[in-house]
Amino acid sequence: MQSQSKEYWFGLPTKLLWGFIAIAIFMSGDGFEMAFLSRHITDMGFSPAQSAMVFTVYGLAAALAAWASGVVAEIITPQRAMLIGFVLWIVMHALFMALGLGMRNYPLMLLFYGIRGLAYPLFIYSFMLLLVQVLPRERLAAATGWFWAMYSVGIGVVGSYLPSLIIPGMGETGTLWFAIAWVACGGILAFFSLRNVEVDRSRMNLPLRDKMTELSRAVTILFVNRDVFYACLIRIINTLSLFGFAVIMPLLFVDRLGFSISEWLQIWAVFFFVTIFTNIFWGITGEVIGWIRQVRWFGCLGMAVSSLAFYYVPLWFGHNYWMAMVPAVMLGIFVAAFVPMTAVFPTLEPNHKGAAVSIYNLSAGLSNFVAPAIASALLPFFDIVGVVWAYTGLYLFAGVLTFIIRVPQPKRVRQRTPTAEPTRQE
Repeated sequence: MQSQSKEYWFGLPTKLLWGFIAIAIFMSGDGFEMAFLSRHITDMGFSPAQSAMVFTVYGLAAALAAWASGVVAEIITPQRAMLIGFVLWIVMHALFMALGLGMRNYPLMLLFYGIRGLAYPLFIYSFMLLLVQVLPRERLAAATGWFWAMYSVGIGVVGSYLPSLIIPGMGETGTLWFAIAWVACGGILAFFSLRNVEVDRSRMNLPLRDKMTELSRAVTILFVNRDVFYACLIRIINTLSLFGFAVIMPLLFVDRLGFSISEWLQIWAVFFFVTIFTNIFWGITGEVIGWIRQVRWFGCLGMAVSSLAFYYVPLWFGHNYWMAMVPAVMLGIFVAAFVPMTAVFPTLEPNHKGAAVSIYNLSAGLSNFVAPAIASALLPFFDIVGVVWAYTGLYLFAGVLTFIIRVPQPKRVRQRTPTAEPTRQE
């Protein structure tokens, strides 16, 4: 038997190392447009509300794909689900660029960017189910900390910082086309590195009726398990600022405060750069201080304060590049404190892990939808400040929910200890 030190490196399962790297590369390409596409669309002559609607439709599609991905991956295997997501992304992005943006056709922009929203959740959340299937439960929080670290490396650091360097040379349109190369590399790497990983194939040969029953469980579980429902709400709120600020903050930083698009992208990249380390830190720390306690005091409360700071600090100091970095760092520290939520869902429903992971994925996808939807609804009436305060209030509401939810968290398994006694956590 291999030693624990060889199987895990600071919580990272070494046998899945290349899968984690594939997530980072794939999300790099997916994140190229995240912090500048909204402004690019308005520069083409569309209104800020129309731009926000593009992201809203995208987020709704991502939510649907995220919801289905857990059960779909369980039925057809995570590896096959990841392959479908990879191919779908390439095709829809090319159509979005050529027929949507290329022809300045707003309905086609909504159509193809919306369909592309189905792709990345299917790819990354199928990998998350693979982690749930192959890793022991007491190792899951730390491993998912690494998962979100790789996500941040991709969508935030490379996905934001690299465009800030190449936009001056390639232009925004060329940069968007260049994203295909990154996604292709990540998808191919995942295909070859994960194809021989042993996963649960017990549901592959189920009759169609049983498969549909399992898929429906990804909805009904919300009504029969109260704690899963509360966990769903908390996870939706988790990344509201992440997805919402990418839409509204370029309007503040670039259009009103005079930052260049490259400066804004670098500030956004710093936020994600910080989460590389804080995702790993909070994944490990949550196993020590308690999953829900960490989410309550560092996730919910920390994000409420950080969201306000992200708006008011640059407003007070104006075009001050280094002061604008301060709330970006704060946001990167506290958004990662929600990392243990990945382990919470399958723990709350251990007999139906695929359905539980689907609810987690649905929550993450709904966050991608709800954040720009709130922005789209409030911007015309309350401007950017109204959106920021709405996010802040929801973080405080999530903090209240953490006093209601009850999670049986396993104790960390020590070496040579065959079992772990679960402890009930408030």
